Parts: sequence; structure tokens; C-alpha cells
Amino acid sequence: MRAPRTSRTADEENFPVGSLLIARRLRPSVAAFYAAARAADDIADDPTLDAAEKLKRLDRFEAALTGGLDAGALDAVDLGPATRARACLDSAGVGHLRRLLTAFRHDAVQPRCADWEALTAYCSDSANPVGRFLLDLHGEAAADYPASDALCTALQVLNHLQDCGDDYRILDRIYLPADWLACDGAAEAELAGPGATPGLRRVIDRCLAEVDRLLATAAPLPLRLRSTRLALESAAILALAEALAKRLKRHDPLARRVQLSRPAMLAVGTGAAMTCLWRRLRAANRHTRRHPA
Repeated sequence: MRAPRTSRTADEENFPVGSLLIARRLRPSVAAFYAAARAADDIADDPTLDAAEKLKRLDRFEAALTGGLDAGALDAVDLGPATRARACLDSAGVGHLRRLLTAFRHDAVQPRCADWEALTAYCSDSANPVGRFLLDLHGEAAADYPASDALCTALQVLNHLQDCGDDYRILDRIYLPADWLACDGAAEAELAGPGATPGLRRVIDRCLAEVDRLLATAAPLPLRLRSTRLALESAAILALAEALAKRLKRHDPLARRVQLSRPAMLAVGTGAAMTCLWRRLRAANRHTRRHPA
């Protein structure tokens, strides 16, 4: 949800995507998943296509993903990312991608969220499958899904807050709960303004309060994971989300895009990963002392 509407690379994301913390043997699967998700998202975000054409192309993308359509069957859609993902991923990975397609279809036909519950339901398709894919890829337990879901939903809401102006102006989408906007007397058209009105600011702050609760739910995740690499990755992402939420509380996302600088991202992410590693080592040492071989 950016202007101009071009595909975002991994290096341009707010949070690490397929970083060096991911084991080398798993990176091709992560790259294939990400490329397919981005390609499908670009279809849903294309301002030159109407809703019917977006749905048609997403259906064909899904058919290629599941093996029902040859990559050369439709010149207007690049199905390569879908066929490559099908070749790299297992059935669970493909299933997580198909849930993302559900969210992209929502974007094409229903560009509003009635309330917070509708927004989090949307995030359950648009964001949570990414975390579940990574957990499954690393052989983690399904018991960790709730904490991962909370983190992914928080990340998605933060991204929506960052891009709330562009989403409205370019795509006529609003991811702020409609009932909260009405309650605070904020009109949709205010999202096209040069800065947040008092009512709109209250809605943004209300969303950020919910993000804080989601991040608190996600906080135990890094120490629960068996994979040290994934634990460090999740710790870095959690810390970056907390830092971005703090910036959004202090700055107006309509006045300018609120984001962390690359040096800040590196410092926050590295510090969190190192802290997580130290805590895991300390916990392992305590366990060894209590249960000697």
C-alpha cells in the first residue's frame, strides 16, 4: 500500500523478511512464499484493474498455485511465482498462501472494516498465515500459533496505520474501524488531508492501544520456540514492532510516512536478538543445573 504502486522488495519492508537468521536450507522456501504472496498482492493493489478483473486474475493465480493452470495460460498475469511456490512448498505452505489470497480478494471487493473485530478477522487471512508458515517450516508446535497470530496482526495494523493516507487516496481503502471513526466524528475524507484531525488521531491511538495488547500477547514467543534462529528473528521483529508503535504514537502518519531508519532498525533488531540469545542460554544453563545428565 504505497505510492507508486510497485512491488516492494524484501529490503524495503518494515520487518526482516527471509533474513540471514533463517537457516540457509529454508531460505528458498521462504523466498518462494514471499514472491508468490507479493505477486498476488500486486494484483489486488493494481489501481488500473477493476474488482472483477482482480478477482479473475487472483482465481487464475490460485489455480496455478494448486496445479490447475499452466504458467503460460494467461499472458496478462505472471504465474511464475505461483508455479515456483507450488514446486518449493508442501501442502501446508500452499494452504497458507491460499489464505492470503482470501485477504487479497477481500481487498478487491470490500475495502472497509466495520469494526475492530472485522479488522482482526481480515488480518487472520492477510497476515497470520505468514507467521504460521514460518512456524510450520521450522517444525514448531501449533500451540505457538496464538502468540504468532498476535504478532502478525499487530504488524499488519501498524502497516495500515503507516499507510492510511495512501490507502485511502490511491486505493479507496480504509483499514481503520468504521464504528470508531463514527464514534469520534472522523469522516473518511479526512484521510486525504495533510494531517490527522483530532478525531482521526483518537482512532489511530485507539488502534495503537490494541496493538500494545497484541504485542503483550506475542511477547513470550521468542522463548517458546525450539529453533534458536527463528526465536532470534521473532525477537527482532517484536522489538521493531514496539519501536514503530512508539513512533506512531508521537508522529502523524498523514503528515509524513512514519518509519524506522535503516540504522535504527539494525540497532533495535540486533539488540533484541542478542538479548533473546542471552536469555535462552541462561534458561538452558538453569535447566542443565537442575537436571544434570
